[in-house]
Amino acid sequence: GVYEEEITVPSTSKHYDPESKFSTQPHQLTKLINHFHENVKYLPNIALPANLIATPSLKESVEGASILIFNLPHQFIGGLCDQMKGHILPYARGISCIKGVDVSSKDVSLFSESIGEKLGIYCGALSGANIANEVAQEKFSETTIAYDPPPMDSRNPTPKGSTPKGQSPYASQLDLTQITEHKDSKGLTSKVRLTAQPSELPPLDHNTIKLLFHRPYFHVSVVSDVAGVSLGGALKNVVALAAGFVAGLGWGDNAKAAVMRVGLLEMVKFGKIFFNNSAHTATFTEESAGVADLITSCSGGRNYRCAKKSIERKVSIQEVEKEELNGQMLQGTSTAEDVNAFLKARGKEAEFPLLTAVHRILKGEIRPEDLPENMERS
Repeated sequence: GVYEEEITVPSTSKHYDPESKFSTQPHQLTKLINHFHENVKYLPNIALPANLIATPSLKESVEGASILIFNLPHQFIGGLCDQMKGHILPYARGISCIKGVDVSSKDVSLFSESIGEKLGIYCGALSGANIANEVAQEKFSETTIAYDPPPMDSRNPTPKGSTPKGQSPYASQLDLTQITEHKDSKGLTSKVRLTAQPSELPPLDHNTIKLLFHRPYFHVSVVSDVAGVSLGGALKNVVALAAGFVAGLGWGDNAKAAVMRVGLLEMVKFGKIFFNNSAHTATFTEESAGVADLITSCSGGRNYRCAKKSIERKVSIQEVEKEELNGQMLQGTSTAEDVNAFLKARGKEAEFPLLTAVHRILKGEIRPEDLPENMERS
């Protein structure tokens, strides 16, 4: 993992001391984090709380934890989960902070459900207008956490006493903790068989989740729509590319607003068609994970910036990506391709004209200047 790398304190750091061994000899990054209470390489000048302890041992970090938070590039999910198997509590629950969805021509799946299936646990999702360095600096922002508590975690099973009017006497005897099945985001019975959380633990419901994450500078809204929150985090990157294209052409704020409006409609439509059992319009139009994240991404996010610069410099977006992102990859370009393959396989490209137009621009099939006529509903 990245925290196993060895570095010296950079000369630009306030902790740099030419007399100190930390500045002259390589040390594990985890040791530097625990010594200075700062990630001197990846999050410089941000004080980390003393109760946050870095460890290069994945086994050690998950041992005994009833709640697991996943925040890493999506391509590492599989390997990470394989290493965690057999080391986590069987009744652990997760929250995935990995934005986006796993799309292929065959299917759309949620990263939270991929984690759940690999580890045999239930996992929700966190997404929103959360630019990392602004959150780290404790500047005000909001987020959305989607968590639909599985039935076996309920602390309110049907009472065994009197039978409520209209219910069978058998229903009144139901012990929800004995249920192992739960529904996935498509309304199907999940392949995962869950273990109920022990009754001595506080219930992991919406109130508890809000208590864990909410801060005066970081406001949390908790919903049950895991699919909507996850889709918002993926599709907004494609819309941001379109916003960057029109900004690079110098078309102004009206054009960008038009792109965002159409983009939001297509995000809602995608959720309603392909996750009709769980995705709610309000998740996209009212939550930070929907409209707010879309606004942020279309104003200054990396997909927007790289698309804008590719037009201004008259070069491919891949070239800008190499020059600007220091080895990191744009999510919007790969998502645009994957989403198009998914829509094409179902004959649905015409129903999503903006998402389709962005893909065609990236492939060189149409010019960015052709976007208005191509994103118009037929």
